Order: sequence, then structure tokens, then C-alpha cells
Amino acid sequence: MRILLVASAYNSLAQRLHAELRDRAHTVAVEVTPRGEDVRDAVVRHSPDLVLAPMLRTVVPRDVWETRTCLIVHPGPVGDRGPSSLDWALLEGADEWGVTVLQAEEEMDAGPVWATARVRVPAVGKSDLYRNELADAAVDAALTAVERFASGTYAPLDQRTLASAPGARTRPPMRQATRRIAWSDDPTETVLRKLRAADSQPGVLDELLGAEWFLHGGHPEPLLRGRPGEVLATRAGAICRATRDGAVWIPELRARTGPGEPRACKLPATLALGGRLPALPEVPAPVLPSDGDAGWSDIRYRERGPVGVVSFSFPGGAMSTGQCRRLLAAYRAACERPTTALVLGGARDFFSNGIHLGVIEAAPDPAAESWANINAIDDLVEAVLTTTDRLVVAAIGGNAAAGGVMMALAADEVWCRSGAVLNPHYRRMGLYGSEFWTYSLPRRVGAPAAERLTREALPLSASRAQEIGLVDRVVDCAPACFTDEVTRLAERWAGSPGAPARLAAKKAESERREAVTPLAAVRGRELDRMRRIFFDPDAPYHALRRAFVRKQTAPGAQSVTHAVAGEVADA
Repeated sequence: MRILLVASAYNSLAQRLHAELRDRAHTVAVEVTPRGEDVRDAVVRHSPDLVLAPMLRTVVPRDVWETRTCLIVHPGPVGDRGPSSLDWALLEGADEWGVTVLQAEEEMDAGPVWATARVRVPAVGKSDLYRNELADAAVDAALTAVERFASGTYAPLDQRTLASAPGARTRPPMRQATRRIAWSDDPTETVLRKLRAADSQPGVLDELLGAEWFLHGGHPEPLLRGRPGEVLATRAGAICRATRDGAVWIPELRARTGPGEPRACKLPATLALGGRLPALPEVPAPVLPSDGDAGWSDIRYRERGPVGVVSFSFPGGAMSTGQCRRLLAAYRAACERPTTALVLGGARDFFSNGIHLGVIEAAPDPAAESWANINAIDDLVEAVLTTTDRLVVAAIGGNAAAGGVMMALAADEVWCRSGAVLNPHYRRMGLYGSEFWTYSLPRRVGAPAAERLTREALPLSASRAQEIGLVDRVVDCAPACFTDEVTRLAERWAGSPGAPARLAAKKAESERREAVTPLAAVRGRELDRMRRIFFDPDAPYHALRRAFVRKQTAPGAQSVTHAVAGEVADA
């Protein structure tokens, strides 16, 4: 079937549905369409059997939905209407929410229902929920709707005949007046709900140290206390701010800019504040902070029998120079522990998207910071590649892209949650890439497939990644269960009769590999290409990076279009 996927942004859900529909042999075209007129033009060009909109901020024109079936994936249950569905659900503390696939009609979110799915709502930020529990439900519902449409026999249900879910109703867009935190009045739980409901966009607008900032992310602090609104301490780039009855850690800030000014980058809070930040105590995180350590940390270590787990969760999956160095220190410390298997990753959201483009863009010398960042992540990847005394498992619980995918390939085994989306390429940022990808990727999938993956620059579902050898195991579980499940699987491997022989063979293979293809030579060739890109002021990378972090249209950029199932067209 010919399906046109239209979206206001090629976000995680659009990418996942794109990949899942391709896996089912549908011919899929993707159009990133900021305006309703673009939807009309796309329908004329592609003449699809079905239009599917996983994330659309514009209204589908009447002449389109009157002549074609247009299915809208709404992130709310039956009876919920409005553009801020998840925001309201999180702010009001819903334990369960839903996804509705409905047909576009005159009244927004009011058309006939093709499929629904329930969503459990854990205590996480909106973007984490959207990429995980909600995405799982949305894909199930959307694929069900596509199958029902393809059957030609299914009649969608009139919403008026269906019972509305608890809390579902028509609501307006959530504005900053609703999101605003009253530091002297709001208890910690309310502050966290407001922060989570705005993560990662639009953030919570607030005044801090004489300026206006959007606050991004929020985690409870169990011990520190102070005057409500006061900044108490820093840790790993985050700031701790007192509430009425406790405190919260805020990892990122974005400066508010005036009309006509470029949008500011979202940055680690201490970097964003810069010289405004007064002298504050740094609450140091242990090199290997365990689950028993008090307070928030973006790196954690847990040990269960013969298995160590170094989990990390960096906002947006971006890894700055400092974050790469701290993760490398934690990895090396974990390698000193008496374990047989070491799991790297295992968190429920993003695994990694590679270098931190926001920190690079905000640096006084972006080229120099790019160079420092790529070398820092290469140091980490090289440490993984040269670990010979234990099995290393890269556990991809959420989405991964670019250098983050290539970092995972350095491990002996790559285990991926069934709902993850992988983008094993650098092309859309104008980069050649490093992280030893020219060694690790062909070794796993073969040289022709490696060339195709990096050239086509298309997202892969977890199942497709396993089919081509990019990952070794797909773990079919809920996002919240991923860490425990990969730990259990690693324990089972560590106790298996074949484990000692596998480790012995690994060491011998490492020695043979180094004699044939020295890692230093691989790294040198990749970094030579990257250096030329970073330090060329006219390289497309700089404009693409700037447009990405500032949410602008890159010079010369057009709508992303992929005609899939056979030939790939990329405009």
C-alpha cells in the first residue's frame, strides 16, 4: 500500500512509524510539512492510498480529507482534544493515558476512531514518555488502523458512541502562565509535575539570577534544603533549587531571547548561567554512584552477582566533552570490579546521539570544541574496544543515532529494546563520523550494507537492525523493565558453561585484530576527515549544526522526502 507520512517534524514517532511501515513492505513517502498547503501539495505529488499523520501541528485542508482517508495519531484517549494532551496529563498527575488514531474532519480531534491504545504514565518527563510508553502504544494503534484500512471492510467508530476516558476533555494549549512555578507555594511534587510536563519543550519560563530562563528537566533531591527558589548547589552541570518543602535538580536551561533574535541553545545549567552563577558547593558524584547514593546523578552503577551495569542518561542523548570524560572514568572504574560481564547503558530513554551539538554551538570556538568532543567520545569507544577480560554488552533502551549507534557497536554484544529506533549515520549533520565506525560497522553488517546505511540515512527499527546484524538481541519488554531484563540476561550468560571460552576467544581475537587493523590507524583516518570538516568555516556542518540546535531551517534545506520500498529518493 502507498502511504504518505506527513509530520510537522521528523521526530522520534515519525521515524519509528516510518521504519515499522517499511518493515511491513508498504511504500512510504515522508513529508515534513509546516503548512497545510504543503500537505495538499504532497498528496498531489505522491497520490497515496492513505495519509497518516503521527505528529502534525497544522490543520489538514478540507479538500484533502474529503477526498482521501487521513488518519491522525492523537496522543490522548478518546474524548481528549487539544494540542497539549500530554502536558495536561502529566501536570494533573494521570496514572493512565491513551492514544487515539482518528480520521481527520472539520473539528480537530473529533473524527471517527480507527484504533486506540492505553498508556501507563510513569513519573518521567514528557519527552521520555513520548518516546517510550506512548510511542509503543501509538505504533500499535497506528499499525492496527493501517491494517483495518487495508482490509477495506472496517468501519471506524463515531466518537460520540464511545465512552471518554477519565480526565479526557477538550482543553486549550498549555501556556506559560499555567506552567509557572510558585517557588514559595508549590510543594516539590507540584514543581516536578510542572517541569516534567514541559520537558523537553517548551520548558518552564522562570526568573533566575537576574535573567529569564526556560527550565528543562527535573529530579527530586532528598537532602538539601533552603529558601524557596534559592540555588543551593551544583552537580555534573545541573543546579539544585530549593522548593517549599524540598529541592529539585534542574539539568538544563535555555535563555529567553527577544523577538527577531536567534533561539538560544539548550545547555547544561551551569554552562548556561556562566558568570551569573554565585560561588556554590559542588555536590560531587562518586565515580561509580550506586542506586543507594542520595541525590540525582546522570551516571549510575549497579552490581548483581557477576554483572556490573554502568547506566547513563544524558538529556537528549547528547554527550559533551565533560560527560564523555565522566562516563569514561565510570567505565574504567567498573572494569576494576570483579565481574564477568559489564552492561553499558540500560537506561529507559536515549542511549546516545553522539557529540553535544548545543555545547559546541555555544562554545567560544565551536571548531575547537567539536574536536575536543569527538576525541573524548573516541577515548570512551576505544576503552570499550580494548576491554578483553569481560564481556561488554551495549544495552540500547531508547533511541540512538550517529556516534551513539557507533559507540554501541564497540561492545561485544548489542542488545536493543524492541521500541528503539536506530539511525546509524552522520549524513544529515554534514559529518564523516568517527567512534571507530569504519571498523565496527562493516565488521557487523558487511561493507556494502555499511555504505548503504550511511548513504541512505534512514531510521531502522530494532527488528530490522537485528535482521541485518547491527544488533544481536532484541529485548521485547516495557521501557521500565529494560534494565532488569538486560541484567538478568547478562547474569544468565555469565553463568553459562561457554562463558570462559568466549572470553578466551575474545582476547585472542583482539590481539589478531590489532595486528591486522591497528585501532590507532582507524582512529587516525577518521579523525583526519573530521578535523578538516570542523576547521573548515565553509563546511555545511556548521550551518546544519546551528540550524539544528536553534530550531531553524538550514540554508538550502527542503522537506525531507523518502520514497521507500525499492528506490530511495532524498531531497
